[in-house]
Amino acid sequence: MSVEITTLPSGLRIVTDRMPHLETVSLGVWVAAGSRHERPRERGLSHLLEHMAFKGTRRRSARDIAEEIESAGGDLNAATSVEQTAYYAHVLAGDVGLAIDILSDILTDSVFDKEELEREKEVILQEIGAVEDTPDDLVFDLFNAAAFPEQPIGWPILGTPEHVRAFDRSMIATYLDKHYRSGVTAIGAAGALDHARIVEAAAARFANLPAQAHEDATPARYVGGDMRVSRRLEQAHIVIGFEGLSYAAPTYYALHVFANAVGGGMSSRLFQEVREKRGLCYSIYAFHWGFSDSGIFGVHAATGPDDVPELMPVMLGELERAAHDIDGRELDRARAQLRAGLLMTLESPAGRAGQIARQMLLFGRPIPTDELVARINAITVDDVRNLAGDIFTGSKPTVAAVGALSGMIDHDKVAERFGFRARAAVAAAVGA
Repeated sequence: MSVEITTLPSGLRIVTDRMPHLETVSLGVWVAAGSRHERPRERGLSHLLEHMAFKGTRRRSARDIAEEIESAGGDLNAATSVEQTAYYAHVLAGDVGLAIDILSDILTDSVFDKEELEREKEVILQEIGAVEDTPDDLVFDLFNAAAFPEQPIGWPILGTPEHVRAFDRSMIATYLDKHYRSGVTAIGAAGALDHARIVEAAAARFANLPAQAHEDATPARYVGGDMRVSRRLEQAHIVIGFEGLSYAAPTYYALHVFANAVGGGMSSRLFQEVREKRGLCYSIYAFHWGFSDSGIFGVHAATGPDDVPELMPVMLGELERAAHDIDGRELDRARAQLRAGLLMTLESPAGRAGQIARQMLLFGRPIPTDELVARINAITVDDVRNLAGDIFTGSKPTVAAVGALSGMIDHDKVAERFGFRARAAVAAAVGA
């Protein structure tokens, strides 16, 4: 990668990757502040702030913001996650200055108009309602809440209706001032760009961004548990998971490889056994989400009410077997999937800009592609087997489900199946 990095005196980091064969640039501002940085009365405030950033500044109305970027043929968007919020644009190379000007304007000079705020709160309430009506979204909110109960990392990113309704301009301004600081912010860009020009524009336009570090997030504490919502639906959506690994864990990529092998594609064990052989569902997949200090591994599937009693034992059985007998051929296929996904993402300027900016926030440096590929290639069968065994027996399972749930296995039986209860009993006896 042709990556260049500049850190301004304020602590703001600018990282770019030149792709001279392109005619466009993707660039954005990534802030290490997301839903897990919220306090109890702020649930959903990170997401609301992301929306409100586009609703007008002292120089531009909401319509002006949209018209200026689109008149240049570009687009502007944003996203809120658990640990970061991103604001980004994709423009022709000659319009980089405009994109930086608009991004800096919405992040440092928004007015948070009262009428716009009330309208946008209603929009977010509709968004929350849409999740409630979408079981394959709702089940993951339940899953996170069960895995990390009564913690910001387990709260829904959108917040709750009661919290959203209570937000006012002063709460947004306070949260912005506390968390949107240059020391926890990175500007990432990739495409047909000139690094020095981006640094010059960013230094001028983000000069008002406060320099001090922000308040740290509440440390994550994986607990595990069970959360189910019975509804009259055509399908039951089920997620079963265990404590995963943080981004910084030495075996982080090994768990990603395991997730790919067990449920990462049509050749994976879960897909072949559950869908192809038994016809128990249309969609089934495994995943691993990493955070800065924790993580979570899980499997999601949806099936008809009559197949729920058979689906869960089959899912659990495949996970157990994979932890003991995953082989070299499966490992090679899973590593190839992971490498290809990484490299395909980097063919997009938006993918490159996002990756290098996030890496600056997480690791303090962009990680070269060769280094990432070498880490993936170094993973062995024993690494994956040992890690999977530790994951399944080392934490209380998390189970979440939405729909017609008759015949689902009890949470305690899931824990017993993976040896968690027996091990906990031994630990209690030793402690006594």
